[in-house]
Amino acid sequence: MTADGFIQLGLYMLVLVLFTKPVGILIYRVLETQWLSRCRWLGAPERSIYKLSGIDPQQEMDWKAYAWALLAFNVVGVFFLFVLQLLQFWLPLNPEQLASPSIDSAFNTAVSFVTNTNWQGYAGESTMSYFTQMVGLSVQNFVSAATGITVVIALIRGFARHSSTGLGNFWVDLTRSTLYLLIPGSLILATLFMQQGMIQNFNPYVTAHTLETTQYSAPVKDAQGTAALDAQGQPVLTTVTTQTQHIPMGAVASQEAIKMLGTNGGGFFNANSAHPFENPTPFTNFLQMLAIFLIPAALCYAFGLMVGDRRQGWAIFTAMAILFVVLATVVMWAEQAGNPVLSHLGADTTASALQAGGNMEGKETRFGINSSALFATITTAASCGAVNAMHDSFTPIGGMIPMWLMQLGEVVFGGVGSGLYTMLIYAVIAVFVAGLMIGRTPEYLGKKIEIFEMKMSALIILVTPMLVLAGTAITVLVTPGLAGIANPGAHGFSEVLYAYSSAANNNGSAFAGLSANTPFYNYMLAAAMWFGRFGIIIPILAIAGSLASKKRITPGLGTLPTHGPLFIGLLIGTVILVGALTYIPALALGPGIEQLLMTAGH
Repeated sequence: MTADGFIQLGLYMLVLVLFTKPVGILIYRVLETQWLSRCRWLGAPERSIYKLSGIDPQQEMDWKAYAWALLAFNVVGVFFLFVLQLLQFWLPLNPEQLASPSIDSAFNTAVSFVTNTNWQGYAGESTMSYFTQMVGLSVQNFVSAATGITVVIALIRGFARHSSTGLGNFWVDLTRSTLYLLIPGSLILATLFMQQGMIQNFNPYVTAHTLETTQYSAPVKDAQGTAALDAQGQPVLTTVTTQTQHIPMGAVASQEAIKMLGTNGGGFFNANSAHPFENPTPFTNFLQMLAIFLIPAALCYAFGLMVGDRRQGWAIFTAMAILFVVLATVVMWAEQAGNPVLSHLGADTTASALQAGGNMEGKETRFGINSSALFATITTAASCGAVNAMHDSFTPIGGMIPMWLMQLGEVVFGGVGSGLYTMLIYAVIAVFVAGLMIGRTPEYLGKKIEIFEMKMSALIILVTPMLVLAGTAITVLVTPGLAGIANPGAHGFSEVLYAYSSAANNNGSAFAGLSANTPFYNYMLAAAMWFGRFGIIIPILAIAGSLASKKRITPGLGTLPTHGPLFIGLLIGTVILVGALTYIPALALGPGIEQLLMTAGH
């Protein structure tokens, strides 16, 4: 790893730590106090929302009522976004007269954005109108992120309260998270993006005349716009020669801001954050990386405030930071080392000869290797599918780490809310293991961890591996699944494994090279996204309700301190062992074999 890499990583962590405390305090005051809602003009929109919707903000919900409200809200969100896409052609703000997507693509996209996954099997600039992007996708970017915040706040209340059945009010938590955190933060971020040159307009697409002739392949379509297919069912292509370029416009900065701040991912453009309109400068690149981790890191500090011991929050933060720094260093090293096959093609065949400048394949020259590797680690450590480089072009080890970060449940800071609530489940498992070692009932934050909590924790840990591994196995065994794989052998397997890891863990990034916009993949991945999201959220709320009803016990001599180095080490070990033991066989078949083949000169 180069000095430039260490500097970038060190600067990023320094800025993140500086923002963690003030943003954590803001989260705590917004969600656990009347600090903003009591203000006459700031609280007016919140009070109006409750009045119009008939919500009593003082009414507490038990975990079942909280879960039902959350599920109902998200089911309605899927239906609304699905119908909106199908009606897109007839709705306003569609200057390119873009047709409505297919039913399977619309369903996949609706589930994707509602679950905070933002998996995209389509090219945004040629598929979605401005209206769909703003009223459909951007709205879900806000409320899906707010949903994650509500769940982790409910879980923290479970630890903080005692002898209580209430976990708060879902509608209040959702409203405050959106009004006082996500909207103001997005406005600030979007303004900075626009100042740096990110576009924000409703203009029709621009046709520019280029200096040289360009040739590209395009599908042959009939008068109704339907693509012609050959005997194998593949699109018939024709060569188009042109001296013009059709440049897409749109309200990019506003969507980009919440895309990052809400760890949503997805892109206004198909090239995502590698597109110059979506990520124009190194400064916007740094801001995007910072925005991804900002709320997840701050939630750790808010957790400490809510349970009455800030050391608890810093312990969780430290465990996440150690894992992140180590794994980011590995990715940077792997990409700087490059491919030894390419290294030795020249006259210099010494063992020290490296691929010139490292592995730049699939990366933007504007950002280089270190910024691309750092971005890849951040976006997969969080449940953010934004990418500024093609992970498919990373070296086997460089591509394996982002895949593994998702498979760990994205707990290395993770998504907005989802990272912390999954890490707290790992903490529960860690204290349970420690309790078995010393022969006493495990406890965490003054609450005994008993059979019910462990059953729910086991369910949470097993849901995503089942979805990922079963989905991958089915896909590589059936014809529709194999038809989407562009690369043969181990790399093709890695593409499928990455897709299901991304979907089930609600990340949304893709390895590329996989033709996933087909009915088979759209429905399979939609199922993985839905159950990967709510198959975890419901058991977490059940744990929160169980913990809230328990009495707080006084720590004794045998109580494991959960704020020191010993616990941090135990927590990191639990995360790695659970993730490693579950996915090592599958990783060996994909990036493991690729790495061996690469080092052998194939």
